[in-house]
Amino acid sequence: MKRIVSIISVAFLFSCSASHKAVSKNDRIGSLKFINEYEVPYNQEFNGTTIGGLSGIDYDSEKEIYYMISDDRSAINPARYYSAKISLNAKGIDTVIWIATYPMLQSNGKPYPNSKQDPAHTPDPEAIRYNKIANELIWTSEGERIVRGKDTVLENPAITRISMEGKYIDTFPLPANLLMRATEKGPRQNGVLEGLTFDKNFKTIYVNVEEPLYEDGPRADIKPNNAWIRIYQYDVASKKNTAQYAYHLEPIAYPSTPENAFKINGVPDIYAIGNNQLIVLERSFSSGRLPCTIKVFLADLNSAEDIKENSSLMINPVTKPVKKKLLLNMDDLKIYTDNIEGVTFGPTLPNGHRSLIFISDNNFASFEKTQLLLFEILP
Repeated sequence: MKRIVSIISVAFLFSCSASHKAVSKNDRIGSLKFINEYEVPYNQEFNGTTIGGLSGIDYDSEKEIYYMISDDRSAINPARYYSAKISLNAKGIDTVIWIATYPMLQSNGKPYPNSKQDPAHTPDPEAIRYNKIANELIWTSEGERIVRGKDTVLENPAITRISMEGKYIDTFPLPANLLMRATEKGPRQNGVLEGLTFDKNFKTIYVNVEEPLYEDGPRADIKPNNAWIRIYQYDVASKKNTAQYAYHLEPIAYPSTPENAFKINGVPDIYAIGNNQLIVLERSFSSGRLPCTIKVFLADLNSAEDIKENSSLMINPVTKPVKKKLLLNMDDLKIYTDNIEGVTFGPTLPNGHRSLIFISDNNFASFEKTQLLLFEILP
């Protein structure tokens, strides 16, 4: 979502033994405790690139490395991802040590073009995850939907596998309801594939649309309504979409100023924690109010019905949606929260509890922040 508007810490007191596995019986997520915030300097330069637009994050616990994707649409530098170490001390995040950056390449081996060069093949990177079994990365692009006479641009979203050096491996086929259309059917512009996560020992992935498909209902609004998004389940081996689930969005947190100005609530990321459960982020923004309202939910897919064959949730309302439980409204922390778009497990804390790290996308704007927020998972 775009809003309108090399020193290692000496006091490394945290164990970095976290891995991408199910949350155990002793550290299931009961609540989240805020530890601290780290802010990446605005327009920090690294290896000839500008760091910003960080819209996804994942953790390789064995190498103790984080992977972060930039949503730069090759406008500033070629579409890319970064690897980094996050150094912690007794107070939390202390330093981010950037290690490398790689352009994410097309199937022809070339970097992606920007919208002036080739708008039909310009990516909109949003989420990234590391597959430790295959030692590769997977990322999502929202594509583009501009319906404007002769200037119409229809680019499908994408789920793409790449090597650690950014080289293209392949893409996952999309179900028909994720294909871009000039008519009001399928995905809305800039509301498509935002979240991505592996599950079941990297045999399954889940992806989600940020906002409702046209045929599924209206966008979220200030008052409660039938704003349903879809979570898509894929089998990694066959690359087939095996199920779809309906998830209900909360209302937008605040009215916009002026009243008819841009406002949104959607899901920028999801994160599987085992037992068919997902951490789900909902991010609400309203023009006239700079902070975002970030709500963190625990979603349970176990009793949800598969709506893969349901072509319209407006015509055929869902009877068994994804169950959700609010874990945290970051407004209650009384801290500034920017455009939070990514989440991953962090290291294990000295008391044995797991941690979560959230990251924000500053849209390369000087009045926004690239934040890393560290939380302790309380059972």
